Amino acid sequence: MGARLLVIEDDHDLRGLLLRLLEEEGFEVTTASTGAEALSKIDAHPIDGLVIDIGLPDADGRDICQAIRARGIQAPVLFLTARDALTDRLSGFSAGGDDYLTKPFAIEELVARLQVLVRRSGVDLASTVGELRLDPATHAATCGGVTASLTPTEFRILAAMCARPGDALRRQELVRVGWPHGAIVHDNTLDAYIARIRRKLRGLPEAPTVATVHGVGYAIR
Repeated sequence: MGARLLVIEDDHDLRGLLLRLLEEEGFEVTTASTGAEALSKIDAHPIDGLVIDIGLPDADGRDICQAIRARGIQAPVLFLTARDALTDRLSGFSAGGDDYLTKPFAIEELVARLQVLVRRSGVDLASTVGELRLDPATHAATCGGVTASLTPTEFRILAAMCARPGDALRRQELVRVGWPHGAIVHDNTLDAYIARIRRKLRGLPEAPTVATVHGVGYAIR
């Protein structure tokens, strides 16, 4: 049986075409049309790779990717988008994407890129951060049955740390994730956002905490 793919694409015709052509290439394909549907299917089925359209109706595909990474899923992600600006590509990589393909594209190129990504990927699951769950559609964090609302920037910073639990993320890494490419972000601005994230996590039962790693940055533990 081939590699298991989840294709997240809201365009009905393109989604059906990708399903048919990728199955013909030997992949085992599951599809979703929204971010919420994708996250429910990820919880139910193991995957080896994802194809994510950035322009989803209920959430930005990059936020979906971050939520997936925050769940400890390290399967490779290939973004599909109609936008080819450098800032869009950089933000996709910062969100945890592995590759980027601009519409319209040749199916042969998509297949080749997916084969390389899946072949290079050794493990599709990693450790998670307790019971903390991030919802990219509402930019919310839930733990212990309690939910806290996050701003989009808070969501992206927290998701980046959750994707690498226990690891110290450098300040510049968090800035790249949280703000558009080229934005001037002062140290005290990042610190203020970290303080707000900490305060919101304290309101969630059994939620992890954000630790300061002196001289480096921050880590969630």
